[in-house]
Amino acid sequence: MGLLPLLGLMKKSDRHFSQPQKILLVDDNRLGLAARRQVLEELGYEIVTTTSAEAALEIVSSQHFDLVVTDYKMYEMNGLQLIARLRVTAPNLPTILLSGFVEPLGLTEESTGASAVISKSAGEVGHLTRTVRSLLASRINRKPASSQRSSSAAAAVRKD
Repeated sequence: MGLLPLLGLMKKSDRHFSQPQKILLVDDNRLGLAARRQVLEELGYEIVTTTSAEAALEIVSSQHFDLVVTDYKMYEMNGLQLIARLRVTAPNLPTILLSGFVEPLGLTEESTGASAVISKSAGEVGHLTRTVRSLLASRINRKPASSQRSSSAAAAVRKD
C-alpha cells in the first residue's frame, strides 16, 4: 500500500483500496460547515456534520470517528465544553478547535485540551488540511500504549 492513502491524500477513485478516515465537523454556521465539508471530502475523507455540540456528543457515542473538528463559538455548548466532554468519553480522539478569537482569547492546545487550534483567517483552509493530515497520520503511526505491552515485558518492569 502506498503512502498517499495513509495520509488521507487519496483520490475519490482510490477509495476502494482503503476505508476513508471519518471526520466529524461541528459548527453552527452552516456555510462554514459546508465549505469545510467540501474541502475535506475532495481530499477523500468521509465527513459527518452537525450544527450542535450536544448532537456531536450523541453522534460520537454511536459511531467511530478518526477526528473531530469543532468551532469555538456555538450556542448552548461551545467548542471548549465539547472538547472537555470528548476527553472524558473518547480520550484518544484527536480534536481541532477553530476560532476567530484564537489570539484575543489566548486559545492554545494547552489551554483548550484540543490536539490543534486553528485561527479562522484567509489561510484557514491550508492550515486545516495540513493539520488534519498530520493528526490522522500520527494516529496511524502511534505506538501502542504502555498498558498494551506484552505480559512478559510488564513482568520484567515490575521486577525492577
